[in-house]
Amino acid sequence: MRPIKAVSLAAMVAGLASPALAENGLGESGQPLNAITVTASKQDTLDIGGSVQRIEIEELDVYSYSDVNRILRQVPGVFLQEEDGFGLRPNIGIRGSGTDRSARVTIMEDGILKAPAPYSAPAIYYFPRMARLHAIEVAKGPAAIKYGPATVGGAINFFATPIPDVDAGTVAARVTALAGNYGGRRLHGWVGGWNPLGGGIEFGALMEGVYEASDGFKRIDIGGSTGFEIIDTTFRVGLRTTDRRHSLELKYQRNNERSDETYLGLTLEDFAASPNRRYNGSQEDRMEVSHETYQLTHSSELAPSVTITNIAYRTDTSRAWYKLNDVRNAANTGWSTLSSVLDNPAANPLQMDDLVGAPGFTGRAGALRVRNNNRVYQSTGVQSVISAGFSTGTIGHTLEVSARYHEDSEDRFQQDDRYQIVNGRMVLTTPGAPGSQDNRRGDAQAWSFFVRDTIEAGPVTIIPGLRYETIDLRQTRWALGDAVRATPTAVTERNVDVFIPGVSAAVRLGEDLRLIAGAHRGFASPAPGSNVSIETSWNYEAGFKYGNDALRMEVIGFFNDYSNLVGSCTASTGGDCNIGDQFEGGKVDVKGIEVLAGSTFGSIADGGVAVPVSLVYTLTDARFRSDFVSGYEPWGNVSIDDRLPYQPKHQLTLNAGVEIARARLNGTMNWVSAARATAGQGPVAANDRIDARAVFDLSAEFDVTPQLSIFATVQNVFDEVYNAGFSPSGARPGAPRLWLAGIRSRL
Repeated sequence: MRPIKAVSLAAMVAGLASPALAENGLGESGQPLNAITVTASKQDTLDIGGSVQRIEIEELDVYSYSDVNRILRQVPGVFLQEEDGFGLRPNIGIRGSGTDRSARVTIMEDGILKAPAPYSAPAIYYFPRMARLHAIEVAKGPAAIKYGPATVGGAINFFATPIPDVDAGTVAARVTALAGNYGGRRLHGWVGGWNPLGGGIEFGALMEGVYEASDGFKRIDIGGSTGFEIIDTTFRVGLRTTDRRHSLELKYQRNNERSDETYLGLTLEDFAASPNRRYNGSQEDRMEVSHETYQLTHSSELAPSVTITNIAYRTDTSRAWYKLNDVRNAANTGWSTLSSVLDNPAANPLQMDDLVGAPGFTGRAGALRVRNNNRVYQSTGVQSVISAGFSTGTIGHTLEVSARYHEDSEDRFQQDDRYQIVNGRMVLTTPGAPGSQDNRRGDAQAWSFFVRDTIEAGPVTIIPGLRYETIDLRQTRWALGDAVRATPTAVTERNVDVFIPGVSAAVRLGEDLRLIAGAHRGFASPAPGSNVSIETSWNYEAGFKYGNDALRMEVIGFFNDYSNLVGSCTASTGGDCNIGDQFEGGKVDVKGIEVLAGSTFGSIADGGVAVPVSLVYTLTDARFRSDFVSGYEPWGNVSIDDRLPYQPKHQLTLNAGVEIARARLNGTMNWVSAARATAGQGPVAANDRIDARAVFDLSAEFDVTPQLSIFATVQNVFDEVYNAGFSPSGARPGAPRLWLAGIRSRL
């Protein structure tokens, strides 16, 4: 991936844009995916008996974020653990579900599971690019059981750019070109439309490309890149009837990433002096990811109130994160974890010298162990949803029945290489043989069934639902270095059968007000090879929704009662544990309140001014309800009433804007209270404290013509410095002030 590819991408998009380009841009392309969403539009969220939020394309365009963390700050109840400052590998949790690699949240794109291996290895090392999104739906509470496998916190469905629904025979297109500080650059474009084929059939196509890159805001002492480069392409072709009752669409999407990212952070003293510094011991660290998606979607209206949607899909993901894993201990008898060294540098001077690698210093031979975390994933499935509307007397019903067969795998064939620091440079001393560190494969096969009936009786809507998952898990290990894999050394199998019920209710008190309540069972699938108890919970919510043309407001209280919280050891959690091991956290209570409110004062009609304002707030209290000692580093020695790690008590986002006919200025402030990196209560030690912070973002856009605008955005306007976390190893900064400016063309 080189800048020349971005230029070629722009030429490709521009070359396809004909003079008959339409100005109305994106529309809905027949809505073949409605059956796999909770809501079809933002307005529908008012009548859902549960907590569901939608972010539409108009809202995504306001700041044109590429970091999903900044987008999801607009949704209450969502927790975000920052890591690299760019949101390349986000850590997302919902209502206390845990954030590490978003493994406790069901992540989808266009209705299909998007984790590289959502059952056998749900940690997400690939994530959709925000530039090509058309909408986002976040489902919490009982609404989340429609998806799965994870139903503890909720589900997030990302909708990519559809084939634009423009007049037959015309084409729509859009190009965005932005550049900014730290070598930031982005080029995004799409072109597509529908054309009649005759006989009541239309053919549609979309081609889209995204190029994003940055030189990085961190600085390695010896020099070198700390940025990233990503190129993402999507192709869609479709057939539909002119009456929109039947459609068939094929989607292909490919993403390639190289990022010079590390898990090595800083000591608190070094963070205070230079938060964007990186030690020389991280200079070889880099991530390379390749991801492909194949998706075939069929939708048919069998009768006026009966539809069926079928989706077949496959994703292939390969990733190799070559990164510093640990450092030789002082006695030269074993290895010290990076987190233990950075947490107490005074007690580990030899290890610190090897990590820092100062100029003129010669480190111990082979003291730095760098792991090639080489993994290959595959995910394949078929899912169908049938929706039927009917009445029994005066009671209306919308019955949904779905089934999904899914299988996925994660294959690890990894080795460790050993390095020595010589005058600031890492020198390879002992290369490892491929597969000599880890040689295993995890497999999962799952059948999922779901049924839900939306029952409407006058002002009351009741939605009972039931999900059933039956999962076969297998882990196969071979001798280290055995590339042939003829004879396994160990095979572990496990079957999981679980029923996941849920029910929600809404009572309409007039046109604008709804009282809502619901309960459902939370579930997260265990990992292959794990023998811990299944993670389950009972989750409850209640509150009200109010909405009209002048004001929208939601206040919802929630309570998640875990019978057994499970923690999973990943490289991103840090600590001295075997990757893939799982730990039982026992009973946990998570309770809180979510508030969402917004209004627009004035109007741009007839030359006026519009002032949109909104508020998003979450109050959370997440605590353990038992005493235990855990080998899982974020928990450690736990006592009753200890707070969960990375769960701030308060989160607040305020938005305000000023809009006139040809210009828009918007600002947002996100404040997050301090949190802990490990379980505990009472005063928080400095080496365990995740900083509170208030971060301001601004954006501005001016329409030069109806088809061309100038756009600029600034993140972290006041250059707030804060420690975003200690996971996996050492203090790490949030992103500094980042700005991008350029043009948007709507041809």
